[in-house]
Amino acid sequence: MSSGKSNRKQQILEVLALELESKPGSRITIAGLSKAVGVSEAALYRHFSSKAKMFEALIEFSEEAIFGVVGRILEEQQDVEVRCYQMGMAVLKFSERNPGIARLLMSDVLLGENDRLRHRTRQIFARLETQFNELLRHWAATTGSQKSRTDVVPLANLFMAVICGRIAQFVRTEFKVLPSRHWGDHWRLLSEVAFHQRVH
Repeated sequence: MSSGKSNRKQQILEVLALELESKPGSRITIAGLSKAVGVSEAALYRHFSSKAKMFEALIEFSEEAIFGVVGRILEEQQDVEVRCYQMGMAVLKFSERNPGIARLLMSDVLLGENDRLRHRTRQIFARLETQFNELLRHWAATTGSQKSRTDVVPLANLFMAVICGRIAQFVRTEFKVLPSRHWGDHWRLLSEVAFHQRVH
């Protein structure tokens, strides 16, 4: 019985993600979602008490998926440049594979929703920025880099600005401009500034 309930919740979330993808710029309603799932609105509410709870479940899925990959990267790679590059690519590829969720992460569909949801999406990117910050600080400390600790904070922020900008462009162009496109070229420029030049 619990397995069937779990499968139905999974189905609802998958349909919600598809609705977010197939209707860019549109708000998601319970009526429209129940029709897409093929169940009554009452049936939806038996699994999720509100639309906000559905969005929150997708945000939690995103966080677990992204940081699951980040954790593996940190375990498998020792070079800080490789770690940062692959972390960026992981976030961009996740967004690319999940266009509807990319809208959610950019808060494109959260206007008018519970502010707690926007806070949850901001937390994901803040956590990523903190991870970049820690990697850069460790690199500077262990390599005797000329970069001061104050240089690390804007660099980590720059990494996130580019990553978020790529995802935002993906959403803004209705998923036509893939976020991972040119990441290799972007990373060459970012890594040159971060790891191979002095900041004056």
